[in-house]
Amino acid sequence: MTRALDPLPALPVTTPGGSYDIVIGRGALADPRAWLGLPAAQQAVIVSNVAVAPLYAQALQQALAPHYAQVSLLPLPDGEEHKTWETLNLVFDHLLGSGCDRKTVLFALGGGVIGDMTGFAAACYMRGVPFVQVPTTLLAQVDSSVGGKTAINHPRGKNMIGAFHQPQRVVCDLATLDTLPARELAAGLAEVIKYGPIADAAFLDWIEAKLPALLARDEAALAYAIRRSCEIKAWVVGQDERETGLRAILNFGHTFGHAIEAGLGYGQWLHGEAVACGMLMASDLSARLGLVPAAFGERMRALLERSGLPTRAPALGSTRLLELMRVDKKAEGGEIRFVLIEAPGRAVVAPAPDALVREVIECHSEAIAS
Repeated sequence: MTRALDPLPALPVTTPGGSYDIVIGRGALADPRAWLGLPAAQQAVIVSNVAVAPLYAQALQQALAPHYAQVSLLPLPDGEEHKTWETLNLVFDHLLGSGCDRKTVLFALGGGVIGDMTGFAAACYMRGVPFVQVPTTLLAQVDSSVGGKTAINHPRGKNMIGAFHQPQRVVCDLATLDTLPARELAAGLAEVIKYGPIADAAFLDWIEAKLPALLARDEAALAYAIRRSCEIKAWVVGQDERETGLRAILNFGHTFGHAIEAGLGYGQWLHGEAVACGMLMASDLSARLGLVPAAFGERMRALLERSGLPTRAPALGSTRLLELMRVDKKAEGGEIRFVLIEAPGRAVVAPAPDALVREVIECHSEAIAS
């Protein structure tokens, strides 16, 4: 008699839209236990991109082969600039062309762009099919793969067209970070850093102390950073799945950051780079509103610079950035609402005067050439 496999240690996420596990560990992608208990189906589709698929798609296909009669692969173009309707339709074309039914399971193998688009395709196809997140970037492992936000970009705003659709599981294989370019690693660290100011002051202290190990890809440090980040996000999402209140704090730095991405053109800066610059601006805005001492902003600047992240926004101008920020999902009646820091480990969502926001943008932006 064959002994049943013991389950992998997992971090549970519980929301009204579905409960699932986050599996974190080296070799998780090839571990048979990572794929037990997923919805039964005849077909599975791996959605990846042309950069990641050659590295990990074959291993994932082999891991899924015992569970599905057919496992197909769809490699999409790589990059934020391809997070569009046109690329999303390539997923629908593949699903329809392969005769996929409403039980077909989609597997998102890649970074945040692939996870967001695959999740949105899963939310829409036949009004909803199951999907699994297999994030291969640090940013996706600590943030975008967890919580059920799925979307594509619009030229006027990032992630403005999407749906909430929770995954069946999130499988984070630490080995995939071995091939991650240094710039992508730093961008992922921005989303790790985010969790300290908004929810856990001790975690912010830990990140500052362990930053050299994180940049050196020390496995124990990365594993803890990923797990703690996911714990915080799971706690927040469990209380506010659809971002009607608390969940908005997860967008610390994102109001400024999304405007930078849209203003530059998607793909010019990595998402984490724009968020890093946005966190510094939001920290300064918090100080100018009297919520935190100015020293907090300098603390954030030092940490972000040590992480190899940008701390000066491109020369887009305050008028243009304000215009783009009014499209932000947290805006209400045209009033921009910002995630502000009340104290390390505690955040609030509130408006700020345009004049003050202009001062912050101009203080932290490159000069516009005359």
